[in-house]
Amino acid sequence: MTDQPTAEPAYDVCLALNYYAPYVSGLTEVARVLAEGLAARGRSVAVVTSRHDRALPRRERVAGVEIFRAPVRAQLGRGVVAPGFPKLVARVARRSRVLNLHLPMLEAGWIAARCRDVPTVSTYHIDVWVPRTLTTPLQVAAVNRSARHALARSTAVVVNSDDQARHSLQWPTIRTRPWQAISAPCLHREGGRPAYRASGGLHVGFLGRIVEDKGIPYLVRAFRRHAAPEDRLLIGGDHADVRGRSAVAEVREAIGDDTRITLLGLLRGRQLADFYASIDVFALPSVAESFGIVQAEAMMAGVPCVTSDLPGGRYPVVATGFGRLAPPRDPDAIWRAVEELRDLPAAQRAVHAKEARDRFGVDACLDAYQELFDRAAAGALLRPAD
Repeated sequence: MTDQPTAEPAYDVCLALNYYAPYVSGLTEVARVLAEGLAARGRSVAVVTSRHDRALPRRERVAGVEIFRAPVRAQLGRGVVAPGFPKLVARVARRSRVLNLHLPMLEAGWIAARCRDVPTVSTYHIDVWVPRTLTTPLQVAAVNRSARHALARSTAVVVNSDDQARHSLQWPTIRTRPWQAISAPCLHREGGRPAYRASGGLHVGFLGRIVEDKGIPYLVRAFRRHAAPEDRLLIGGDHADVRGRSAVAEVREAIGDDTRITLLGLLRGRQLADFYASIDVFALPSVAESFGIVQAEAMMAGVPCVTSDLPGGRYPVVATGFGRLAPPRDPDAIWRAVEELRDLPAAQRAVHAKEARDRFGVDACLDAYQELFDRAAAGALLRPAD
């Protein structure tokens, strides 16, 4: 149930991004948790996004956050064509103390130029990655150019980790601005029941959008080559409402007739806690990854992680030591890492879980963003050394 919109106030912060809840992705979850968390702390928060689903209202108030949605004319790959979106962002941003842009975003450069009088903090999530087609090089080049212009005009830049920033294509621009690493806000999914366990064997889990960049078929091949008859692989995540192209057909082809592997679909709320409580090892076999909120939440729930050795995506494992890294696209290496973690003692899991909660919890993220927004609004930022 949503609250009714109120009269037009001035906002402490305006967040702008192409997709917002109820659409689910790592980027949208960062923005949602940030917006709702700041609103719960008494800040006035607006979100400007696209009306990617026509069933959604043009404007509503949810969890204390004022949401403005620009009509969509068409979809282009993972992006949307919403001609009124930049103007809507500019209109709301001019009534806000700070604009928070979430990149990559095709319109970011234009918005940053139009809002040059508003302190702008750009959150740069990841270098854009899309499955290659004849037109994607042009799309990627346009998005990268727009991000570069927006970052260059930003009052400050946020990245998920130092590792992500320094390996980014945008690092030459990021390093010229005041920048700060703030880990994505991750929820402690506690109190779950092992509702998805189906045997006494090893249970490995994946959670995320069912898209090509998550590398799920490599995990499936690893499991099918090496897992014992009593072992199980649980794959949770949305494959119906996926912008761009769902990879569920490729995943199902890789699964074949193996009844030990289950596609759970989109999980929400208590189902997520039950999922983490049902697995022994979490696997994130991505071929492109910025942070991986799901792996950090698994760690917070006491589950060690196998993740691809990619800049940014490897950070939660490297920072906590609660997992193993594997080369991308290498099923045998993925399973060797799984085997190394399957019998990790409960006491060691508990120690690492607490460290993960302290490092990646929501409060630490909100504290850092709130301080940064206040400093940006006050013009109190200094350019740091590399």
